[in-house]
Amino acid sequence: MDLTSLLAQSDPVAIARQLIGVELISEADGQETSVLLTEVEAYYAPHDLASHARNNTRTARTEVFWAAPGSCYIYTIHTHMMLNVVTGPVGTPHAILFRAGAPHRGLETIKARRKMTKLKRQLTTGPGVLAKALGIKDKTLYGSDLLDPENPLRLEVTTPPVTKDGIVATKRIGLGVKAGEWAEKPWRFHLKGSPFVTPG
Repeated sequence: MDLTSLLAQSDPVAIARQLIGVELISEADGQETSVLLTEVEAYYAPHDLASHARNNTRTARTEVFWAAPGSCYIYTIHTHMMLNVVTGPVGTPHAILFRAGAPHRGLETIKARRKMTKLKRQLTTGPGVLAKALGIKDKTLYGSDLLDPENPLRLEVTTPPVTKDGIVATKRIGLGVKAGEWAEKPWRFHLKGSPFVTPG
């Protein structure tokens, strides 16, 4: 699978499905860690009222939505970093949130960062938790290219693609009332049978 071609496509929902199983690699604090993505959510602006770029809202925070596909969008909720990849042709404000992954490289480092000793769901499940597990502490990599093999945070295809019947579609999680009917869109995708998936 060619990630450059995939992320440049116009439909973030279709792209999100295909990101399940893709490796998200981080080099932070001199340590390499990674997960195989098990849960993602698509955001389809400008119409999607759950998107930060709804109605083509352009602010300092959202400007990267209009950048090249593969650009990293990081925003914060409280003290948590939330990692996203921008998709679609340049100027099309779509994005996909990374919600969870199965530890793949650097398990002991991931456990140390999460102050855990066992391999369990809470280790890398939830977007803020995922960022912590990968050592992402701030927005330094905002706008960087997740397709650049030299980037400290990057996406790579390192395992066979997950088949369609191995992926489950459900509605997105934790959206406010402002999202309206968009909150019901089945645009959250997760790996069937994986323990590294948000309950519900």
